[in-house]
Amino acid sequence: MSPPAAEAAPGALSAPGPGPASPRPLFGGCWSCRLLSGAGLLMAAIWVYQGPRNVMKKGIPPSMGAIAQI
Repeated sequence: MSPPAAEAAPGALSAPGPGPASPRPLFGGCWSCRLLSGAGLLMAAIWVYQGPRNVMKKGIPPSMGAIAQI
């Protein structure tokens, strides 16, 4: 004989409780915020990349740090 707690009533379904809320997207799904942030990241990458390039254009041999930046 199985314990009474293990028996389920026939036809009884467990009521679905509120599931976990879906995570809120970064910046709340705001496209203008995403575009502004993406443009800022691209501009920062270009600025970091141009530093060693300007030094190499002058004929100065690049350092290991400049090579790592590129």
